[in-house]
Amino acid sequence: MNTFLGLLIIAIGAFCQSSCYVPINKIKGWAWESYWIVQGVFAWLILPFLGLLLAVPAGHSVGELFAQASSFNIWMTLLFGALWGVGGLTFGLSMRYLGVALGQSIALGTCAALGTIMGPVLLNLFFPELNALESLTFSVILGVVVCLLGIAIIGVAGGMKSASLSEEEKKQAVKDFNFPKGLAIALLAGFMSGCFNVGLEFGKDIHFAETNELFQTLPATFLVTLGGFVTNAVYCFWQNRKNKTWGDYAKKEVWGNNLLFCLLAGALWYSQFFGLSLGKSFFEPGSSMLTLAFCILMAFNITFSNVWGILLKEWKGCSKKTIAVLVVGLVVLIISTFIPQLIK
Repeated sequence: MNTFLGLLIIAIGAFCQSSCYVPINKIKGWAWESYWIVQGVFAWLILPFLGLLLAVPAGHSVGELFAQASSFNIWMTLLFGALWGVGGLTFGLSMRYLGVALGQSIALGTCAALGTIMGPVLLNLFFPELNALESLTFSVILGVVVCLLGIAIIGVAGGMKSASLSEEEKKQAVKDFNFPKGLAIALLAGFMSGCFNVGLEFGKDIHFAETNELFQTLPATFLVTLGGFVTNAVYCFWQNRKNKTWGDYAKKEVWGNNLLFCLLAGALWYSQFFGLSLGKSFFEPGSSMLTLAFCILMAFNITFSNVWGILLKEWKGCSKKTIAVLVVGLVVLIISTFIPQLIK
């Protein structure tokens, strides 16, 4: 029952994340780089910091939390957060060329697999005494492989979509649709985005002994998103200068509307990792479910993003065979989340 509750909480967070691009479509009069960094202020700074405060028990402070933690772990968490930030930038481009459904499916699928594997491998490299590789059990590896199989099937559906639609139909579904270019960018985005889970692994012990289990990973989440914010801010401000879009921030007539939808988008995005922290607390310590939790989150994200893709008519005009292949891929993804429970 506890495992099911943990999965349900993670699924709710994933649904919120998959919905975060809906309010972004309501933003008016701003270039991509302007609204991307403003929503990032909420998604990667303000809300994660508020989450961090939940992990600080009465009588303690944020300064005390980081003072007692290993400086090496703090810097490594920030570093992999900055690398994840690169993935976040290319992640947005993958959806530009592939759409919400296909772009998120390929990028998040790659992220899920690499994020799950890279964390224990790098921890073992720096801290061999922790025996982190022991967490990569047969059920975890199988879960990752099945997840990748689901992504591959969805990728086949994407290729079928690309081959069956005319250029005009592709543009109607996704304005800048370009499958080869989008695929390359999505794979890069997935590889770099996998660094998020690596950062969480390095920062998983950054909390007080008294911190409620529900909130123990929130300090690490804040450090990862802080690192990612720096990467995104540098790029977005460079784009503001390059494209001469600094004036976006001075458009008072759209600030109310845009700030509201940036806040909503940021809150929906952050919900996935807030839900991940809460959901993991219901899994048995040292279990395969705990190791595969990040992969499970990404699988749920992909599933719900494809639901949105269907609602946004990104698969409109495709044959029944293409849709059938898509559905098979989604079913395989869902099965991958339950493998650790089925094979103990």
